[in-house]
Order: sequence, then C-alpha cells, then structure tokens
Amino acid sequence: ITTARRVESCLRQADVVARFGGAEFAVLLDNINDTGDAIRVAEKIQSELSAPFYLDKYEAFTTASIGIALSVTGYDDPADILRDADTAMYRAKDGGKARCEVFDKAMHSRAVARLRLENDLRRAVERQEFCVAYQPIIDMETDKLSGFEALARWQHPERGMVSPVEFIPLAEETGLIIPIGLRVLEEACRQTQGWRQQSPANRALTISVNLSGKQLAQPDLIEQIKEILQRTGLDASGLKLEITESVVMENAETAAKLLGQLRALGVGLSIDDFGTGYSSLSYLHRFPVDTLKIDRSFVSRMAGGDENLEIVRTIITLAGNLGMEVIAEGVETTEQKAQLRALKCDYAQGYLFSPPVWAEQAALLLADSTTPDNAIIWATEEAIMPTQEALWHVN
Repeated sequence: ITTARRVESCLRQADVVARFGGAEFAVLLDNINDTGDAIRVAEKIQSELSAPFYLDKYEAFTTASIGIALSVTGYDDPADILRDADTAMYRAKDGGKARCEVFDKAMHSRAVARLRLENDLRRAVERQEFCVAYQPIIDMETDKLSGFEALARWQHPERGMVSPVEFIPLAEETGLIIPIGLRVLEEACRQTQGWRQQSPANRALTISVNLSGKQLAQPDLIEQIKEILQRTGLDASGLKLEITESVVMENAETAAKLLGQLRALGVGLSIDDFGTGYSSLSYLHRFPVDTLKIDRSFVSRMAGGDENLEIVRTIITLAGNLGMEVIAEGVETTEQKAQLRALKCDYAQGYLFSPPVWAEQAALLLADSTTPDNAIIWATEEAIMPTQEALWHVN
C-alpha cells in the first residue's frame, strides 16, 4: 500500500496506477506523446521509491526497474502495450537496478526471437533433440587422453546446430536445463561405460559433466545421480561433476553440505571456471573437491606478461597444497601447452588437442591415444559437425 501511494504521489489526477501482483505495478499516463515526458515521470517514481521504508524500528530500501511503452506507436489491443512495457521492464532489470527502458522495434524483435527460441526449446526437450559432444581431457605428463567433458548440443530440425551460448542461458532461466542436464548426464555415463568395457586400457577413463545451479537446487538430485549410475552401470569413480565457482559461492554453507553428499556417492567433484571474480580462497578448503579448472580467460592471457602467468602459477600451487588436481581450459597454442607443463599443470583441454566431437570420433581418438607411441591427438573441425548416423546413435 505504501509503495502504491508513493507511486501515486508522482502522478497527475488523470493518471492511473494498478497493482499487477507481487511487486509489479502498471501506470497509465494520460495524454503523453513525448518519450522524454514519460522518462521524467519514471525517474520521479524511482527517486520517490529510493527513500527508505520504515518497518517497526528498521529501515528497508527498494529500487524500481521501469519499462515504458508509448501508445503513439499504434496498438489495437491494450494487452499488447502492457506486454511491451513488461518486455522493456525486464530489459531494464537485466541492465541493473533502478533503470528504465523504452520499448522500441529492436526490443520487439529480440522479444519475438526469444519467445520463438523458448518455444523451440520446450519442443526440443519433448522430442529429445539434444545430443552429447565430447571434448578430450589430456594428461599433461604423458600426452595421453584421460577422459572427456560431456557437452550439450542442440540439433534443431530447421536451424541446424544451435549455439550453446544461445540456448544454455535460456534453458537456465526457464528451468529446462534440468531435463536437458539429466539427459546429457545419462547419455554420457552410458557412453563412457561402453568405452570402459571395450578395452582394459579404458578402465580408468572418466567423464566430466556440468551441473547447473538449477540442478543443484533439486531436492532429489542425489537420488537421480544414483539411479543414473545404476542404470548405466558406470562406477561412481568414472564420473566427475563440474560446478561453476559462481554457483558454489552463492551459498557456500549449503554448497559445502551438498558437495559432501555428492562426494559420499564416490563421484569426483570439480570447481569450474575457477578464479573468475569470486574471493573463494578462504572457503576452498571446506569444499570436498578433487579438481580445479582454470578458466580459459587466464590461459589465453598467459603469454601477455608475467602477471597473468603468475595468476595461473598461483592457482596450480594452491591446488597442489590442498591435494587437488588442475585442468586448464581453452588451450589453443603449443606455447600455452609448454607454459602449463612447466608449471606442473596436471591436465588440459582445448582446440590444440581437439574440439568437442561426437561419440564416433571420440572413440577413434580414444583408440589412437591408447596405441603405443601414439600420444598426441588431433581432431579436425569437421568432426564437430553432426552426421545423420551420429545423431541417430545418440538419440
């Protein structure tokens, strides 16, 4: 009620304010034809709402993200202008707190494209259009293939391969990452168990699979992983679960407890994208993790000077002191490989060795790596392109 009254105090008598539910309000400004006038009203509302609210003896603060749509652009249905104002509001929220955005044609195009992608994504889950690519992880001491990282790939029936950069954030936002993640996990475990059974040389092969924050929040996650291991026959020691540093640090206490439960299953645990903006060193020894993955941004800058190289050296030394292994991501040059080897980095992955490939190509790389005197591996770019046979295999 107090919020509504503050908003009303910024309006004229002819204007209307209505609560849409939760903390969302709609404001109808009468006879406003200029964008600047609407923005000035929005800024006035933001200023009014920035003042503290008093709850008993305490002060509470809030901010407002505001989206603006002007009727002068032409609307036949009132619901359309509300929809566009809502789209602009979410754009403002994405840009940070206490912002306002004005709806325009470009925003409309993005909103339509996003809605279409979300609908396609939901159908893709139902139709099982997702498949798994495998990127080799190389032992830096022997140059042998030690395992793979499983990566979700979307084969759209009309658009072809959809970039993970495009669909993964949307899958996270909508919660569709949960069924997608489970499918990738089960397929990767099943494939790895098959490789392990093919040859004694593959018995120590591991598969690394990413777990999203949404998956970690599922109350039945532990049971789901148990069931997948049972169905696929893969020993828990063959599975490594990767959790990003940002997800772990959102709630360190809860994360430590959950990681302990996962570790009790016998699976390996890795902190992915380590070093990307979180001061987690004081917490690190409390997490039962086996591996730190150095983010590709650090690896790519190693040749740029002593400072960048020292960051990588520090991470490797820290991991060694804590009894953890290190995987360097995004290795693309022989110089980076030589630097990492000199720093005693345990493992590496990147396009220098191989891009993500389908299971058929991964099997060839695996066979090549286990052949005596045939350590260095390489996969061509063509290997990441899907074939009908490959897609039928994983689907």
